[in-house]
Amino acid sequence: MEPIRTISGKVSDLPRNDVDTDQIIPKQFLKRVERTGFGEFLFFDWAKAPGWSLPANPILVAGRNFGCGSSREHAPWALEDYGFEAVVAPSFADIFYSNCTKIGLLPVVLEEADCRALAEAGEGEVDLPNQEVRFAERSVSFDIDQDIKHRLVNGLDDIAMTLRLAEAIDHFETERERVGPVTTAL
Repeated sequence: MEPIRTISGKVSDLPRNDVDTDQIIPKQFLKRVERTGFGEFLFFDWAKAPGWSLPANPILVAGRNFGCGSSREHAPWALEDYGFEAVVAPSFADIFYSNCTKIGLLPVVLEEADCRALAEAGEGEVDLPNQEVRFAERSVSFDIDQDIKHRLVNGLDDIAMTLRLAEAIDHFETERERVGPVTTAL
């Protein structure tokens, strides 16, 4: 996972509330085990509608309760694969929010009025270390759990966090008492 510091650029606007994970990436596209290749199916059913346009910009602004529905990790994968680096919304479904942070897609909660202002500005900057979103000569702060922030700023996914303890894990495995045959020796 790449470290996140500042995400700058144009903003895509999806002013819809209660967008669920099946709308983000429909179930018929969940047959892969890789985390790539889902972006082309993002909002698949909506993308067929006349006049649909959602450019692949670094920042997506969405409505409240974004990512509700089933706990589908493919939804953040699809958003990231499409090109989004940050999603800004008034609220997120809890599991969706967590799934985003585990892959390095930055979810940012702002007041609804600030989300609309960012979308209208058309471009902005999300500064994770300073916990600010800057646009149209404004700066709006956002909250984020400090452990999650540490992981994202340092590019640490769950595996990287575990590997930081590799020496302690190896020590434990060599020192622990075993009952029965040893199955780890080759």
